Amino acid sequence: MQGRAYAYLVLTTLLWGGNAVAGKLAVGHVSPMFLNLARWVLALLAVTAVSLPQLKADWPKLRSHWLRLLLLGAIGFTAFNGFLYSAVRYTSVVNAVIEQGGVPVIIFALNFLLFRIRVHVMQVIGFSISFAGVAITAGHGNLQNLLSLSLNFGDVLMLAGVFCYGLYTVALRFKPAIHWKSLMAATALGAVISAVPLVVWEAASGQLLLPDGRGLALIAFTGLLPALVSQILYIRGVEIIGANRAGLFVNLVPVFGTILSVLIVPEELHFFHVMALALVLGGIAIAETSRAKTSR
Repeated sequence: MQGRAYAYLVLTTLLWGGNAVAGKLAVGHVSPMFLNLARWVLALLAVTAVSLPQLKADWPKLRSHWLRLLLLGAIGFTAFNGFLYSAVRYTSVVNAVIEQGGVPVIIFALNFLLFRIRVHVMQVIGFSISFAGVAITAGHGNLQNLLSLSLNFGDVLMLAGVFCYGLYTVALRFKPAIHWKSLMAATALGAVISAVPLVVWEAASGQLLLPDGRGLALIAFTGLLPALVSQILYIRGVEIIGANRAGLFVNLVPVFGTILSVLIVPEELHFFHVMALALVLGGIAIAETSRAKTSR
């Protein structure tokens, strides 16, 4: 089961890296909030089509916990992706994916503050090293930018998205005991409902851009793979090995996202990106190794 969880989480982070690249490719072809809404409508239709018997079986629990499930979708799906798709309009994909390495730090901090879940001292060191990589990226290689709060607007948006996804991961502990199909359908519905006001705002502000051919292709990709398949795999991974350990795998998003962005967008890779990646991956290695030793 542990090996299966690792496979789930690695594939999840590969798709998430592709999601950030898709957001960059969408610029000029579909507006970010419309992309977010359309992808979740597609994901909702797809999961509902294969889940009707299960939804009927889980209906009593769905009805009892409807608000909790809708909020999970609003925070983890709509808020995170809304920030991501908006962020890559102002910053690079490489920056956006490396900054997602801050998700495990948020998970660790929230779990400790809210539930007093303790971690080994080496895990704290690992988290800190990973966070240093995120900070270097957010400051574009110059930590003085962080001290003076001189950050790219896109990086600020991405860090807000990072907080939202860390909060979503921790909140998964409160999900009701229902089948993953029902969970995905309910949270996708929450994502759709919460995305509608954002599209209305986008239209009112004159920023709405309906999709062209490329936009439609990106909606199909993000709706079926990063939105649906990856979230199912992530939920299963968290169920098997827990939020703290599963959250560490988010640090693989910078690796896959950087490779894909350089190959597909393409974007320039700077030395500070390489240094940040080394810190992020070093942090996950230290934290996971120390956890394994502690378990033994």
